[in-house]
Order: sequence, then C-alpha cells, then structure tokens
Amino acid sequence: MMEPTGHFHVNFLKISLRSQMVRGYMSNTELETAVHAFGSRCSNISRVYSIGKSVNHFPLWVIEISDKPRQRESEPAFKFIGNVHGDEPVGREVLMHLANWLCDNYLKDSLATLIVENMHLHILPTMNPDGFALRWRGNANNIDLNRDFPDQFFPVNNDIDYRQPETRAIMNWVKQEHFTASASLHGVTILTYCSYNITYLVEMRSYSFLLFDFVLQGALVANYPWDGTRDTSKHYYGCPDDKTFQHMASVYSRSHYNMSLSKEFEGGITNGAFWYPIYGGMQDWNYIHGGCFELTLEISDTKWPKADELPIIWEHNRMSMLNLLASLIKSGVHGRIFAADTGRPVPGSVMIKGIDSKVSASSTFGDYHRIVAPGETYEVVASMRGFRQKSTRIRLEQEAVSLDFILDPDGADGQTKLLPRSNDRGCRCDNDNAAKPFHVHEAHLWLYLLIVSVLLALYVVFKRKTVPRLLAYRHSSSLRRPVAV
Repeated sequence: MMEPTGHFHVNFLKISLRSQMVRGYMSNTELETAVHAFGSRCSNISRVYSIGKSVNHFPLWVIEISDKPRQRESEPAFKFIGNVHGDEPVGREVLMHLANWLCDNYLKDSLATLIVENMHLHILPTMNPDGFALRWRGNANNIDLNRDFPDQFFPVNNDIDYRQPETRAIMNWVKQEHFTASASLHGVTILTYCSYNITYLVEMRSYSFLLFDFVLQGALVANYPWDGTRDTSKHYYGCPDDKTFQHMASVYSRSHYNMSLSKEFEGGITNGAFWYPIYGGMQDWNYIHGGCFELTLEISDTKWPKADELPIIWEHNRMSMLNLLASLIKSGVHGRIFAADTGRPVPGSVMIKGIDSKVSASSTFGDYHRIVAPGETYEVVASMRGFRQKSTRIRLEQEAVSLDFILDPDGADGQTKLLPRSNDRGCRCDNDNAAKPFHVHEAHLWLYLLIVSVLLALYVVFKRKTVPRLLAYRHSSSLRRPVAV
C-alpha cells in the first residue's frame, strides 16, 4: 500500500507525463496497420472487419480467428474487447499478442489448434480509440462507455439511438453475431481519499490541520455480474447464472500468474456489485440482451504500465486467456434443435430448469452452446414457439455434453380434432346426434377408400423425404450424440 506523501499529486494529469506513459504503445494508426498486417500474414485462419466507427470516425477493427473465418458454423463464438476506457490501453497490446500467438502456434500447439478449429474468436483491440488518443477515460465526447449501455435498473432512454457510436457498434455487433461468451480487458487504478493530521511547530506554537491525499490502489481480479443492485447499495448481487459465472471467473484467475492469490478478493474473483456497483455497464447488458456470458478482467494493477512491462503482463495472462477460451469447448452443453416435421434446424432456445435465463439457438444451424458449472445434474429444456418443449436430465462432469433436440409441432399428438357433422338437411346436429358414431354410406364407400389410399401414399413419400433431410442437417461426427426425442 502506498504511503501518504503529505501533499496532493497532480503530475499524472499533465500532458507531459501522459506522453511519457504512452511511449512504447502502438498509436491508433500503428494498431490499424498491425491489425491488417495480421490479416495478411494469417489469412488462412483470420479475417479483418469493422463493426463501426468512433466519434472521430476511426474504424473499430475486429480480427476473427477460426479455421473457417468467413463461414458460419455450429460452433461457439467468443469476443475479447480491449481499451474500453481510453486511459487503460493494456488490453490493446495484450490482445494483439494473443492473436499473433494463435497464428504462430496453430497446428503446432494442441491448445492453439483446439481453439482455432472448434470456435470463432473475435478480437476488438480497441473499443475507444478516441479516448486513447486523448489520453483520458471517456470517448471523444468524454462519455464513459462502460456506463453508456441500457441498464436493467435504470431503463431510461433504452433506445439504441441515444447511445454513443462506440456503444451502438457493440450493441449491433452482439445482435448480429451469436456470441456465447465474452471478456473485456482493463487496467485498474482506483483513486481513494486518504486523510491524516499534520502537526508542526512554528515559533514554538503547535499547528494542526487535516490533509487529504489520493492513494492509488491497483487490483488484479475477474469480475462477474451483476454489476449493480436494485437498491443501488454495495452488496453481493448474483445473477441467475451466478455459479456459472463464478466458475468462468475462476478458470481465468486460477490460470493467472498470481490473480488467485489476491488478499482482497478470495480466489481472485468478485461479484461486481459487491466490489463497487456501476450502472450502464457492458457486462450486464451482454448477459441480459445477448445471452452472452461476459467477464470484466482487471489484468493490470496500473492503468498505464510501462511499455517494457507489457510482455510480462502478456505472459501472466496468456494461459488464463487460452484456458478461458478452451473451457467453452471442453465443458458445458452443446447441441442443435430440429423440427420433427421438416427435419430442419430451428432457432429455439435452451434453458436450465431452476435458472431463470435462456440461451438462443442460432437461426442458421439451430446450434446452442450453454455454459454451466461442472459437477452438477441439470434438467435441460428446449423450446420453440409453435412446438412442444422437451427436456432431459444430464450429469455434467468436467467434459462437455452433446445434446440435440427434435421438437414436435404443436398438435402433433396423433389426435385429430373433429368438427360437428351436418345432417342430411344441411343443419348442425344436435347434442344427441353429435354423440352418435359416424356411419359411412355405401354409396360413398369407394370415395372414402380412395381418399385414405391417397393420404397413405402421400405420407410414405413425405417420410422418405424428411428422414434423409434430418440426417443431412445433423453433425457429421463419428461420435454418437444424445438426442432428446
């Protein structure tokens, strides 16, 4: 802990020191060049695209890494976001290290190969290029982007048009992509007041006064939802998937060089509202509106670590980032949802009984990827409007479970709803007659048999076309996948 110095330091606010801080970091233009250079060097496993522009019209470039980067697949998707706050640039550099490591080690390292071939990783090195250029926390409008998202407890101006352009870009991105999980990288330094008495002698008289100072306190921690509370007070406020988020955060902290050894945060993880509540945060919005499980990772105990410390910070976080990505593949429940009548995938949803949250399946492949904490028994429920829901119980240990669902359309229960029959005079039968069995007149028996024969023939043709189509949409895997029928 830093000792009070007896006076209020303001030197860190000066432009001269800001310039010294940024020395050794890539500028926005240099970062843009590095992103495109990566796309050219690693074109076999990557693509570069923009999700929008900042206030000052700087593109928000994203690197996608996958063995099929330009194709939609029934695989989980993860996004890393850096530089949410302009004066926390460490994520920019670390994320570029991650991208280059995956490219250099693909087909050489088993973990790199697992990630590249079984998921789609999206990396946004800087969400706030304008704030970085200005050397301050907010964007060019001096708005804190991690307070700019619609909030569940303060639903004012939830319209996307009221957001900053960087915030809108993230919101649209989440709605377009089918992200399973996410993490944003920060470098934290908390400014807190420190007060103490100073006593000194002047001409044999004693003078005392109260002096205030700022103490800088850093933190290494994996933060998870909720970030705020309903009553705005500071206390633990877990979301429906609290156990799952604790597991995700622990995967990161335990793989870190020393995050899990924190004296302030048990195990190196914390509930956001328990640490310090915020409102309008990106983390909670992702979970509520995108079904995306997001962590906020404080990976540096100073906002602007010296440039020569960046390789060390990368090494301290490398296995944490890789293991967090791999956990999406190695654990959880994964599968697809199909319609029984057509054999086609449907964009249904999956929930765990007892947990008040849903994960949507993709509209393209009907695939879902549900993160849950291992070591538990779960009842997995699949549903889709117009279909009857189905559920099955699973025991999830450390390995992932594959589980497909085939949903029957509503009313497909083998029973036909009969309408009241008209009598010979064209009027509806009364209650007594309606209860009598229906008799087929001999004169129309041949017509009745013909209709039945045609219907049977159509049914046979329909089944022959449907079954191969269903099989064609299933995973081409040598492993047998459980199916909830």
